[in-house]
Formats: sequence, C-alpha cells, structure tokens
Amino acid sequence: MDIKIEQSWKEQLAGEFQKTYFKQLTEFVRQAYQQTTVYPRGKHIFNAFDHCPFEKVKVVLLGQDPYHEPGQAHGLCFSVQDGIPFPPSLVNIFKEIESDIRIPVPQSGDLTRWADQGVLLLNSTLTVRAHSAGSHQRKGWETFTDAVIDRLNTCRYHIVYLLWGSYAQQKGSFINASRNLVLKSAHPSPLSAYRGFFGNRHFSQANDYLTASGQTPIIW
Repeated sequence: MDIKIEQSWKEQLAGEFQKTYFKQLTEFVRQAYQQTTVYPRGKHIFNAFDHCPFEKVKVVLLGQDPYHEPGQAHGLCFSVQDGIPFPPSLVNIFKEIESDIRIPVPQSGDLTRWADQGVLLLNSTLTVRAHSAGSHQRKGWETFTDAVIDRLNTCRYHIVYLLWGSYAQQKGSFINASRNLVLKSAHPSPLSAYRGFFGNRHFSQANDYLTASGQTPIIW
C-alpha cells in the first residue's frame, strides 16, 4: 500500500500500513470522501507529518478531531487556514502565548509556521465528516496515531509533549516522562480554559527545555 506521507514517517510507520486495521481504515476513508463531504481535503490528511519529519520533531501537541466546518481543517491540530476566523480554542492558545512570552496575537491562524520548526500538530483522528464532530472516531485512526506516539516515545529523546485536557492526557499516558518533558493542563476550550489552561506557561517551559537540551526554541 503506497501511502502519500513524508518519507521518514513512511519508513517509521511501514509496519502499520500493512496491518488489517489500516487497510480497513483506508477503505472507510476512501468511501467517505466519495460519498460525503469530508475534512480536511485528501491531500492534507497527513499534513502534520509532511511538515515535520520524524527526526525533526521537537514538540508534540495532541488534539482530538479535525475541525468540521468549511475551510478550517488542513491537517494540523488547532490550526486554520488563512482568512478563517479563529476558533475559540485557538483564540485562547494565542492569549496564553501573549501572556506567557509576550508574543502578540498573530493575524493568521495557520500554524504551519510551528510545524516547520518541529512541532508535530497531531490530531488523534485525521478525518471527519462535515458538520459532524467525532464522526470518524473508532474507525482506526486512533490506533494509527497511538503508533505514531509510540515510535517517537521509543526512538526519540528530549521531546516536549503538550497534553491539554483529559483526552490528550489519557492518549499520552504511556509517554516516558524521564527522558522527555510532559506538560499537562486543562484544554484551551472556553469550557475549561479558566480551569488551568490560562497561566500554564507551557510555551516558555517548552522553550526552556529545548534550550537546556541543546535544541533551538520554537518561535511561537
């Protein structure tokens, strides 16, 4: 099976692509794109990987589902394309960055600039039916993205993992915190941001850790 994904990830995940669950997932996704409106566009499904090769990952930010309204999702968690209003969680992320490290809120919600610096913006589920949150959950994507985290956890050291909310914290529960930095807080959603996301200072902590481990900090 020839999966169109960045070469280093293709090599790391070659075993997953041969498994029964992934073949079934591929067939489900293929039919979904033929029969309904699905986000993101097909060429953007593996966008997070294409912008952030395996050996260049410095930070992993775990999301859950792609955005499910027109023009938003493009394969990077929490990110929206230029010209799209910022979703509430992204608004709160930018507020925390401004409070933490004094970077003003940007004009663009496109986080490709983070991905190109080594931030893997990984949703647990990589596709979704239009207007239907969670519609592609439990089809195999979660197994695949668990394997992604496992490969990083097994083969790489000194990565910062940002786990916001109980879902991300459960998904990342097996990450080795003795050789990585695991930062946990409430989710940036307006429903929970005031219960521990605001003031978490994860962006400065991530950069301090990267600097201390000999890596270039992220320009958030």
